[in-house]
Amino acid sequence: MRGRILNSLRLKNYLLIGLLCLMPMHAYGATVVSPTLDTGDTAWMLISATLVLMMTIPGLALFYAGMVRKKNVLATMMQSFAICCMMSILWVVIGYSLVFTTGTPYIGNLSQFMLNGILEHFHFGIDKGFVLGADTAAPAMMTIPQSVYVVFQMTFIIISVAILVGSAAERIKFSALCVFCILWGLLSYVPIAHCVWSPDGWLASLGAIDFAGGTVVHINAGVAGLVCAIMIGKRIGIGKSDLSPHNVGYAVIGASLLWVGWFGFNAGSALGANGRAGMAMLVTQVAAASGGIGWMCIEWIKRKKPTVLGIVSGAVAGLVVITPAAGFVLPGPAILMGFIGGIACFWSCSYLKHKLGYDDSLDAFGVHGIGGIIGAILTGVFAFGPLSATEADPAGISASISLVIAQIEAVAVTIIWSGGISWILLTVIDKVIGLRVDPDDERLGLDMSLHNEQINS
Repeated sequence: MRGRILNSLRLKNYLLIGLLCLMPMHAYGATVVSPTLDTGDTAWMLISATLVLMMTIPGLALFYAGMVRKKNVLATMMQSFAICCMMSILWVVIGYSLVFTTGTPYIGNLSQFMLNGILEHFHFGIDKGFVLGADTAAPAMMTIPQSVYVVFQMTFIIISVAILVGSAAERIKFSALCVFCILWGLLSYVPIAHCVWSPDGWLASLGAIDFAGGTVVHINAGVAGLVCAIMIGKRIGIGKSDLSPHNVGYAVIGASLLWVGWFGFNAGSALGANGRAGMAMLVTQVAAASGGIGWMCIEWIKRKKPTVLGIVSGAVAGLVVITPAAGFVLPGPAILMGFIGGIACFWSCSYLKHKLGYDDSLDAFGVHGIGGIIGAILTGVFAFGPLSATEADPAGISASISLVIAQIEAVAVTIIWSGGISWILLTVIDKVIGLRVDPDDERLGLDMSLHNEQINS
């Protein structure tokens, strides 16, 4: 009797297990299985995050500091360093959660406030990958720890904010800058990043693509920089006094660090050590080179002599243009895109801003805004399907009229949102604490008037 009872219980258990195996996982509260961590992918992403951070400190800090006057060098470097500190904390506290969780198509939720749940896949010292957008129709299996992904994406918000403040260099209050950067990062960068890069983002659902930040970083920051330049006004003495760069050598070193760091920016956006990362690195290199050549050639024709600052600016323009396309285009189109970017950004920095009368001190809009717009649209023109092909989408994303339209829509939305938010924030800040230093402080220089320091040489 006892044996028959035990056999009956075993049979019931087996049947129950069988039924559970046939049921959908969500029916009994199971979660999506974490993907296996890939050490090669993780190593590459650790390096990429470091390279992108290097783009801001010291890369952009030196690039910008070399283009201002001696009395403002330290204040300009201070801006990049302070932004790095502020955006790092903002990202961990709330930024990452609002971008990469699934709330609405326009903004995420607060479920990962203060990185809540980041250790969910870390058990007994064995870290695993994670699933981005696990509760969406298109979850992304990540073969790197979430902590690495957090840091990698953190470096993007850092450099975005650091780029835009170059437009207001040599005249903005440090207090106003700090308040504006925090609010702009939260109200402009975060929503645009969610709309473009989150699995359920609005612009992504429209079909827009942005491999490494053409809209999210460059157009977003460039347009904000343009609004800053217009609202703060021109520097004292522009067109009358000598406002030439203090040390072009600093700018060359900074641009060189930007170029090298951009491999992390673009190739790192493949999120793994794979063929797509290799192609992104290759097209990044040739686009930067053709951008430098494009700027040098047009400057040589127009002004009879090529300049060092011109060729490094052209290389940066080429890097900006290829950013949204890096994982979608082949080397041939990349060379053409970089060359177009170098010429177009030369025109913007040399003619457009003078024609329209705004003082974009370090050409944040002229290089990043214009270059980002060109790159985003040309991505739709030159996208090569096999580079983005997956098992779920074997054809990948190819150039088409509909893709170009989606890219133009994404560009327009980014311009309107970033410009509107920037105008509102700057208006309020100007009313409350003021945007611009006093004329006497501006003449003295921001190093002494704001930070009580100066370069002694």
